[in-house]
Amino acid sequence: MTDTRLKLLLIVPHPDDEVYGASGTLMRHLEAGDACGLVTLTRGEAGRTLGLCDTPEELARLREVELGAALDVIGLTRPEAVHAGSVFEHHHFPDKSLRDQPFETLVDVAWRALSTYRPEILLTFPPNGSNGHPDHVTTHRLAKAAWDRLPEGERPRLWYYASDTPPENEELRALWLRPNTRHDVTPYITRKLQAIACHRSQALSTVDFIRKFPERITTETFHEVGLN
Repeated sequence: MTDTRLKLLLIVPHPDDEVYGASGTLMRHLEAGDACGLVTLTRGEAGRTLGLCDTPEELARLREVELGAALDVIGLTRPEAVHAGSVFEHHHFPDKSLRDQPFETLVDVAWRALSTYRPEILLTFPPNGSNGHPDHVTTHRLAKAAWDRLPEGERPRLWYYASDTPPENEELRALWLRPNTRHDVTPYITRKLQAIACHRSQALSTVDFIRKFPERITTETFHEVGLN
């Protein structure tokens, strides 16, 4: 628990969901002395191994190490950030089956984090999960349900990952939310790329992200609910 109110709290399902779209924003806030937080719900054991692991358990252990290395680069787990009130929670819900877990149990995790850390801003996935991934969509639902549970005057600003490029899939495009908040993270580009590279097991995801959304490496874009 921290007595310092967080500036920004991310709630995401997998190790690596923090780096592509928000690591520069995290670095900017941490450099300014703002406390930030991350809640990661799974160990990512159902992801691609790229030949680095033989079993899901080995992959889970590897991805935990990768996540720790990325957060060290970002600065979230450095002693000065922790002493300033920054926080990190890593839960071990089964990967790729979040939607099969008791929904209220998931909501309780998010609600406790919101109630304990009292962030100014909550960042999570949008209704379509950005790419339709079931864990992304479930994380949106549980984070939004926890946000709704808070008294109206105590709710943080609600941000979703957002891209200027609408999804090609018609069903996902119907739920697409246009960015209305932009952060130039060019000053942090070297460290952002280093943090991304810590997730070696996700090399194909990295290539796909840079190929599809190269502009989001230097400009991080979000949709703030209720902002015109």
